[in-house]
Amino acid sequence: MIDAAVARRIRLVAFDVDGVLTDAGVYVGVAGDRPVELKRFDVQDSIGIYLLRLMGFKVALVSGRVSQATTIRAAELHIDDVFQDNQAAKLPAFEDLLARQGVSAEETAFVGDDLPDIPVLERVGLPVTVHNAVAEVRAIARYTTAARGGHGAVREFTEALLRARGEWDQAVDRYLAERGARRAAGEGARTRSPRRTRRETVE
Repeated sequence: MIDAAVARRIRLVAFDVDGVLTDAGVYVGVAGDRPVELKRFDVQDSIGIYLLRLMGFKVALVSGRVSQATTIRAAELHIDDVFQDNQAAKLPAFEDLLARQGVSAEETAFVGDDLPDIPVLERVGLPVTVHNAVAEVRAIARYTTAARGGHGAVREFTEALLRARGEWDQAVDRYLAERGARRAAGEGARTRSPRRTRRETVE
């Protein structure tokens, strides 16, 4: 469980990519005469990120690997702050992000899974990791998901954060209202209208 006082301070949520948004697998091959890299992303995670943005959080990706797949996925999710460095020097990029966004480290949550994430995890107010993280990262984290990276861990964390802030129901209601739906009182059922007034990619 995330401490409510800590959760209410958070204004920026940043994620590692490989091992957090993905299962850490990278598929490498050749299409024609061009190298191709593919990654698997979880659709439920994308809705979690959308809910964060819907509730006013700033969202960023900080990756230790330059990847076109990450760039494409970030664009789909409307994440503008994307930092990729093949040397996995994440802390300088993170410090630059804080300065540009006018957010303190204490107002930031970061989700990581491996050794390159430790410098950032040690700085933030809410260090988070996933079930498959290495022991050194798990020792630092204040919240660890039950789900593995790339298998709903981001969605699990975003729900836990919003619930700790008392904002989960509001986030769900806003999401459904955008899609012409609502929750029935006291139930999880949804009543749909025939028209949608707004559409945005969340998968």
